Amino acid sequence: MTSTLVARDWAEIQERMLVPLYEAVYDRLDIGPGTRLLGLDCGAGLALLLGAARGARVTGAEPDPERLALARERRLDVAAAPPAAGGAGYDVLAAFSPDAVADLGRVLPLVRRGGAVVLTGWGPAERCATLTVLGAQWRLPPRRDGLEEVAAAAGLQPDGSGRVFCPFGYADMESAVRGLLSASRSPGAGTGAGAGGFGADPAAADPAQAEKELAESLHPYARADGTVWLPNVFRYVIARVP
Repeated sequence: MTSTLVARDWAEIQERMLVPLYEAVYDRLDIGPGTRLLGLDCGAGLALLLGAARGARVTGAEPDPERLALARERRLDVAAAPPAAGGAGYDVLAAFSPDAVADLGRVLPLVRRGGAVVLTGWGPAERCATLTVLGAQWRLPPRRDGLEEVAAAAGLQPDGSGRVFCPFGYADMESAVRGLLSASRSPGAGTGAGAGGFGADPAAADPAQAEKELAESLHPYARADGTVWLPNVFRYVIARVP
């Protein structure tokens, strides 16, 4: 499977699973007309689209060229790297991807004083069926339990947190396998692709075997009608630039 097809599977199958997380954060921050929002490692741009639908002025950065191309197909203002420091003045920096933490210190000057920074990660393992599915044959994704510590280390001031029920639901087993593989087979997947990155890519060695093992792990979550349902909880932390 080519990287372009994998990116499109992410955009068409997996990305929408994170909508409850995006919406909960935007509700909490009252995103709307006049908000300047920067999405860091924004993927194919669905979170930016939701922000724009609320009237926000959205900009994104996405290093993966295939996902970047899909974001631009959606007519979003997305570049391969964050804007230069001269573009400071964003009200919200949304780092929905765990990968974005590496760039946090470099992009904080882009956020105005008092502006919000959003960090996200998996909730408790016992409440994330996806971690159970992937734990048998796959390396679990890195946990982000220390979101508050990450914010504090960056010099940010805490301003609340929350948990969001974010189930992964698929029309059939094929869609479930393709969706989960699209998160693991992308650049940076070793540290998390999007808010739902799943660790290393076992499919790189034997794609057919990886798909077979993943389908077997998903079998307990298949319903009588053929759909697949994985309940998960995600965390978010909001911090402010002093």
